[in-house]
Amino acid sequence: MSVTKENERALDQVIEDMMDVVNNSKQEVFEIGEESRKQQEVLTSEVKEIKQEVENIIKESDELERRLKASRVRLSEVSKHFDQYSEEEVRKVYNSTHELQTQLVVQRQKEVALIKRRDDLEQRIKALTNNVERAEKLMSKINVISTYLQEDFKEVNQALESAKEKHEFGLQIIEAQEEERRKLSREIHDGPAQMLANVLIRSDIVDKTIKQKGIDEAVKEIREMKEMARNALYEVRRIIYDLRPMALDDLGLVPTLRKYLTTVEDYHNLKVQFDVRGKEMRYGQKFEAAVFRMVQEAVQNALKHAEASLIKVLFETTQHQLNVIVIDDGVGFDQSEKKNQSFGLIGMRERIEMLDGELKVESQIGDGTKVKISLPIVYEG
Repeated sequence: MSVTKENERALDQVIEDMMDVVNNSKQEVFEIGEESRKQQEVLTSEVKEIKQEVENIIKESDELERRLKASRVRLSEVSKHFDQYSEEEVRKVYNSTHELQTQLVVQRQKEVALIKRRDDLEQRIKALTNNVERAEKLMSKINVISTYLQEDFKEVNQALESAKEKHEFGLQIIEAQEEERRKLSREIHDGPAQMLANVLIRSDIVDKTIKQKGIDEAVKEIREMKEMARNALYEVRRIIYDLRPMALDDLGLVPTLRKYLTTVEDYHNLKVQFDVRGKEMRYGQKFEAAVFRMVQEAVQNALKHAEASLIKVLFETTQHQLNVIVIDDGVGFDQSEKKNQSFGLIGMRERIEMLDGELKVESQIGDGTKVKISLPIVYEG
């Protein structure tokens, strides 16, 4: 057996051992996160109950204070006119006042104890929340490692001969995928899921409102519920659009780009110009998706880094060629110092290489940036 074969087997064994360690670690982190999440839910429920109990105690204390104040007035009156009341009446008024005062002290002590308990629980919930977030981040990192090992180390001996740029780009893609999944999960949890939960809560309020305040107040609540549901639907549609614009399949590349750029202009404090030259037509599905993502990447770079007030997008088609130019009037950068292998540029270059196209980036400090994309048109596939 050759030394090379022995080395390959040894390397495969190392990778297999690494996968076992990664998977075991992933399971342990998951269990820690789930246990923290469960404790967090239990404590959150307990805090809710304590808050309700504190609210009830405050109401009871207010009532005791009212009664104690009245009893003290009565005691003062009896004390002033002591000779007009029997010994039994005086003792009764005094005992009643003393009992109310004792009850109020006990209630205040309960209130203080509950508030202290609530504060302690909220601190524990905060710590558990930090644990859950740390577990999620760690799980994401482990997923990156696991995915990389499973997908890219299968032929690791051949991959060792690949370019270093490909290696790093593969890792960046996996990291971006994990970040996108985590972002999507949070967007759904904080957006539509939270809104729909509020709708359910408000539906219970509507039922109580009808019984307690009448139909007019209930109608107001229902209108607010409709607005919540409408906002939730808007968020869902926005998230779906970010994943893949459905208009791309239904309307085609140019209308989808026009809609996207209009949305960018509406949501950001800048002007976006879209100029289409040549005949609008449908292209291959993969081709349209690739071009859309490249334009999206160029525009997002301008939004994130250029501090631009104007973005121009020129979309030009000839019989066999598609040219897209994205220009911003932002701060620009020094191309001799700028890292030419940034993730965004590498991603765009990868797409363009697969389509046998060409990418050019021109920029100067204080003079904006111009991204030129040239592609041979693909009408099918």
